Amino acid sequence: MVDSPLHPGDRVALLSPAWAAPAYFPALHEQAVERIERLLGVTVVEFPTTRKMGASPAERAADVNAAFADRSIRAILTTVGGDDEIRLIPHLNPALPLQDPKPFIGYSDNTNILGWLWSLGIAGYYGGASMVHFTGPSVDSEQVETLRGALFGGGTRELTAPASSQDFGLDWSDPAALTEEPPRGASMPLQFFGSGRVSGPTWGGCLEVLDQMALAGRLPDAELLEGAILIFETSEILPPPEYVGRWLRAMGERGYFEAAAGLLFARPVVDDRDQPAPATVLRRRIEAYIDYLVANVAPYRSDLPTCIGVPFGHTRPQYVIPYSGHVTIDCDAERVFAHY
Repeated sequence: MVDSPLHPGDRVALLSPAWAAPAYFPALHEQAVERIERLLGVTVVEFPTTRKMGASPAERAADVNAAFADRSIRAILTTVGGDDEIRLIPHLNPALPLQDPKPFIGYSDNTNILGWLWSLGIAGYYGGASMVHFTGPSVDSEQVETLRGALFGGGTRELTAPASSQDFGLDWSDPAALTEEPPRGASMPLQFFGSGRVSGPTWGGCLEVLDQMALAGRLPDAELLEGAILIFETSEILPPPEYVGRWLRAMGERGYFEAAAGLLFARPVVDDRDQPAPATVLRRRIEAYIDYLVANVAPYRSDLPTCIGVPFGHTRPQYVIPYSGHVTIDCDAERVFAHY
């Protein structure tokens, strides 16, 4: 369930439910706001904790509640992720999004809110942090086109591998982050396993966050994921591939792979700004993730249609993809489509 698409000039909330990065880097925030308004034709509305240092979970949750309660706000964007959004969930009022469902757009730690909305039957979109994807010398066309699709309705978009990719940007405390971009490396090609063409509603998010949600008892039962497309990704924390294997084994034990129609695993982050590695090492790291993924899914579902390498989550360029909305994996044709 989601409300009708936006119209040019509509008001959108820009919130910091995980971490108020705009409070620490206001110039980057203001650059992002200007670009969102200019490139997407919407009016950005900030709330009290959008750029408030040290806001409590209750304060940040109050802004999420207020954005859903305000009928003049037609979508909710997020500035960045973080690491403690899990503490907001008890403060959220489910009656508000049910009364006025509107797209919530975020990724990383915002998996918490997206999963909460999913449990209410409300669709969102995975991706689109303003501080990451609307700052620097330019904005990727993949970001603008898919975020525009999420907001205004964009039909179907094929998710292809870009020519180059980036794992990290410049340090935001460096003024050069406004105007310069670190070099990008070669992107990984999409890799497909299994056969056939499947389509279904998505569920998942950042594995590091799903790990927290599991301990908090907030993951769905397997029967609720019948026919779903699982979407998983990893963050700049660079979890070892064996950790990804452990998480996937646990998902298998919950029955997720038997219930699901397909699996999308994002292009993993493998490089570190503070300890950059040569291209050969980066390729080996990607191969290790793929090996652990395949080895730990196959015992539960060797025929699960799977695509690895789609650029969503912690990467640039980044596609904003449906969360609870539909995605199609065509293993025979080796193509992936998002439906907006």
